[in-house]
Amino acid sequence: MLPTEALRSRLIARLSAGLFVALCADTTAQAIPLTSLERTCELIGERLGSVGVRQCLDSGLQIGGGASVSGLPLLYRDYAATSQREPPKRVLMIGGIHGDELSSISVVFKWMDRLEHSRFQPFHWRVAPCTNPDGLLLQPSTRVNARGVDLNRNFPSADWERAALTYWTRRTGSDPRRYPGPSALSEPETRWLVDQIEAFQPDAIVSVHAPYGVLDFDGPQEPPERFGYLHLHQLGTYPGSLGNYAGVNRGLPVITLELPHAGIMPTAQQWQRIWADMLTWLDERLTDPAPIYLRLDADPWNGSPPDDADGRADFGASALNLLPRQAAPQ
Repeated sequence: MLPTEALRSRLIARLSAGLFVALCADTTAQAIPLTSLERTCELIGERLGSVGVRQCLDSGLQIGGGASVSGLPLLYRDYAATSQREPPKRVLMIGGIHGDELSSISVVFKWMDRLEHSRFQPFHWRVAPCTNPDGLLLQPSTRVNARGVDLNRNFPSADWERAALTYWTRRTGSDPRRYPGPSALSEPETRWLVDQIEAFQPDAIVSVHAPYGVLDFDGPQEPPERFGYLHLHQLGTYPGSLGNYAGVNRGLPVITLELPHAGIMPTAQQWQRIWADMLTWLDERLTDPAPIYLRLDADPWNGSPPDDADGRADFGASALNLLPRQAAPQ
């Protein structure tokens, strides 16, 4: 029996400023948020010095129709594509599925700010920066949620029924930090994330973790070699993990960014380089080529010489050659 009552007691003490706790007996129903967006941002901002209350409030997050075990709303925001490609590919980015990986939440807020001010980006993003708020707000923060479940072992992977609990007991020694729960999707946070995948239909998923300092990847495509200072090191899949469920079973590219420190943010240069490299990889792997008529300024074709006398591509004549020939005026 896991010490869930102790976890709940500590969470209640931490949230004694007015949060009502609801432990729903029906584990198939979606939990109902019992506190406001503003109060949730206050709690997150007070816990994360690198984010702060004001940044959370100003980030445009909205309540996503679900809540944690203890009634904290699960927040997200959509960022529409700003390019003219139609339809844009969709990317789901999540942080903080393990509550004690504080940097995985803070860096997502940094990237949300980049998306807010980006003048050109080709993707439709859905971003959920803190998907285990109960674990974050416990003192100390915990990997597991308020019921003592590792949310990243609670996804309904094809091998969950057969292997999840066996793996937990035999391979982890019943490590309470990796308890997969009594059944797949037993936790409201996991159910909410699966609902987001079903509703949003992402073309790729980015999940931010710490503290292994590597780039992990699951899915059908060739993995990236590195994003910034994070080099590829595939950690394998586990029963009930997001990489197993979404990458192996659903065939989606699942990028896992493992930051090197759970409690220390990367430098601005480091997280900016990770972001730039990831956008480049996503653009190369997910974006369909533009129609050829939009690439006239990039590809010499239709017999046009590649360079004019000035060393620049001359595609104007090539484009004109597509027009129907008309008789010369008499």
